Amino acid sequence: MDKPRRKTKSAPSYLLDAQVGFTLRQVLQRHATIFVSRMGEDLTMTQWAALAKLFEKGPCSQNLLGRATAMDAATIKGVVERLVKRGLVETAADPEDGRRLVVSLTPDGKALTERSIPVAHDVTKETLSPLAKDERVQFLALLERLK
Repeated sequence: MDKPRRKTKSAPSYLLDAQVGFTLRQVLQRHATIFVSRMGEDLTMTQWAALAKLFEKGPCSQNLLGRATAMDAATIKGVVERLVKRGLVETAADPEDGRRLVVSLTPDGKALTERSIPVAHDVTKETLSPLAKDERVQFLALLERLK
C-alpha cells in the first residue's frame, strides 16, 4: 500500500540581491576600491583606521585601539605589527601595567596621517557622491543606528 503523500510547503523565495548584507558588502567593496585608488601610501583600511584613531585620541593600549577601531585582538595585533615595521607607530610597555602594550604614532606616522586626512575626506565624499547632501546625512545617521 502506498503511503499518502504529504504536501510540502515551498520554501519562501530568497533573492540575494535584496538582502541587506549582500548590498552592504557591495557598497563596502566600492568604498574599498575608492580607498585603494585614492589613499596611496600603501595603507590598508585597517591600518588607516588605527593611524586615524591614534591621531584623534593619542597613545592608547593596543586593546583599546582594537576596540576603538572595531578590530578583534588578532587583527589589531597584526595591524600594529605592520605599522611598527613601517616606522609609523611605536609600542612600549604601559608603566602602570607592564602586561599592557601602549601604541603611539611616531613623528613619521603623525606626518603621514596629517597628509592623508584630506585624502580620507575625499574618499568619503566620493563614496557618498551618488547621494544628495541631505541623503548623505540621513544615510550616515541610519548606519549609526544599525551598529
